[in-house]
Parts: sequence; C-alpha cells; structure tokens
Amino acid sequence: MPIEHVSDTARWVAYYRAMETDRRDAIFRDPYARRLAGAEGERIVNEMPRGKATAWAMITRTAVFDEIILDVVRGRNADLVLNLAAGLDARPWRLPFPAALRWVDVDLPAMLDYKASVMRDVEPTCRYEAIPADLVDVKAREALFSQLGRQASRALVVAEGLLIYLTDEQVAGLATELHRQASFRWWLIDLASPRLLQMLAKNWGRTLEQGNAPFRFAPPNGTEFFRQLGWRELSYRSALEEAHRIGREMPLMWLWRLLSRLSSAEKREETRRISGFVLLERVD
Repeated sequence: MPIEHVSDTARWVAYYRAMETDRRDAIFRDPYARRLAGAEGERIVNEMPRGKATAWAMITRTAVFDEIILDVVRGRNADLVLNLAAGLDARPWRLPFPAALRWVDVDLPAMLDYKASVMRDVEPTCRYEAIPADLVDVKAREALFSQLGRQASRALVVAEGLLIYLTDEQVAGLATELHRQASFRWWLIDLASPRLLQMLAKNWGRTLEQGNAPFRFAPPNGTEFFRQLGWRELSYRSALEEAHRIGREMPLMWLWRLLSRLSSAEKREETRRISGFVLLERVD
C-alpha cells in the first residue's frame, strides 16, 4: 500500500514541497524537502490515486501557513510556536524567524529521530527543539502543554494536517487542553467540510483506511465547533480562493468558479468553506 502508517503522510507532503521547489516560478522554496521525503515520499505520490494532480492543495496549504505563521510571529510578537504532529516540516530552517523565537516540534520519536538525522548539519534560524510525545496519550499531552504553557507568554499552536485524522472527541479534548494554558493565544489549523471528506473518500478512502490513517474530522458546523471549547475564528482563508490567488488551482477550477457564480449566496459560501486555513484565538 502507498500509505502504511499515518506517519507516511509526512513524506507524502514533503514530496509535494519538493515538487513546488523544483518549479522556476515556485511560490516557496524548501531546499530540504526532497531529502526529507526520500525515495519513499516520491513512491507514495506516484502510487496514490491522482497523487500528483492533487499537489495543488498541499502546496497552497504550505504557502498560506507560511504567511500566517510569519505574520503572527512578527506582527503579534509570538514567543513560542508549538508545532503539533510536526512531521517533516522544515520551517525552523527555511523561514526567516527572529533568532529569539522558540520553536518546538512535537511528534512520535521515530519521526523526530529521522528528521534530526536528515537535518543534523543545518542550523535553524531560531531556537529549535524537538520533544517526542504521542499526542493521543492524554496524560503525556497534558503534562507537555502545562510545561510549555508556563514557559511562554504569547504562543502560537500549529496543527497542520493533524485534525482530519482525529475523531470529534479527540479534537475536543485537544482544544480543551490547549485552552487551559493562558499563554496559548492562537491556534492555526486546516479544516475540512463534510462535503470535502466525501470527495476525498472517493479518491483515497480505501488507501488511507488500509494504511490506518483514515480521514475523520470534518465538523458540519465548521469553526463553530471550537467556540464552546474556548476558541473563536480570527481569520478564515478559503483553500480555493488562496489557490487562485497564488496561481496553484486544481484542474478545471475555472468551471467551479463559473458554476459558483450561478448558485445562491448560501451555496457560494458553502463552496468557499469546503476547505480552509483557520487562525483561531482563545476566548477567555
């Protein structure tokens, strides 16, 4: 199978970053992506149904997350970025962060060990550290958040490509525990709609199920899911709109836009929010 474990998705996404980096008109450049993805990342993309055709979505997410993270760090003076299920993200090495910023990657030990071995000769642009932890282990998670919460004053939590693999109950628990830390001010996520989940299931559902990495989380009420858990939407950036803005739309997207213009305002907003990148802020 292309995907044998949820950790394989990190190599999958890293190869998409390598594909973008190789373009002359690249939106971003990740000089470490190809070595992080390895031959396994390329194999996964080649064997996944419509693997290369869907690269636009991950490339758009990477570019928009870059923008939002830099904006929060520079414009809102975040002193800690807590990167949950960090995978093979190379932002601490490739983005121009302030030297004083503390960046903490959290993921399973094997993933962090692999990344450390690949990046051992590269200096990060900020204060980087990696903490191994299983984010499904509630007690370990609570202890980690408590420790980091005490050590920061204005933290941004990043959960890129994580929530979709969790159940509603797991996401609610995560949101509640993050909110307990007063210094955790912002939370950046990507969010799918039930409609998108159905579409993804047609292409990748069986492959991901057999690889023990099924897509699960897509709340019908969107970002309202988080409001009762102490988080509200600060900004929402539609994946479709952002892909159009940066010139990385999926094939035949022009037809989607045409059909959207002919639909009701409610349907247009539903289409706009089929997938997006959300910056949440804590509600005290």
